[in-house]
Amino acid sequence: MIKMYTTSWCPDCVAAKRALSSKGISFEEINIEQDAGAAEYVMSVNGGKRSVPTLVSGDVAQSLSGFRPQKLDAFLAAAGL
Repeated sequence: MIKMYTTSWCPDCVAAKRALSSKGISFEEINIEQDAGAAEYVMSVNGGKRSVPTLVSGDVAQSLSGFRPQKLDAFLAAAGL
């Protein structure tokens, strides 16, 4: 399952959630404003930046900040989904 790290104020997060839902792909949403460990993890996979949304599936982690459908498709392909 995909984990999506988000914040409450992030329009790119809303777009990514909508796109995954329209593809029928389920995900677990983790708000980094409410989970300090999640915020640290996001920074560890994004070069020290709190970049959201960050999607994770298995060993594949990718920020979709500046959301574009092509970024989501590239993540899904890399994750084998």
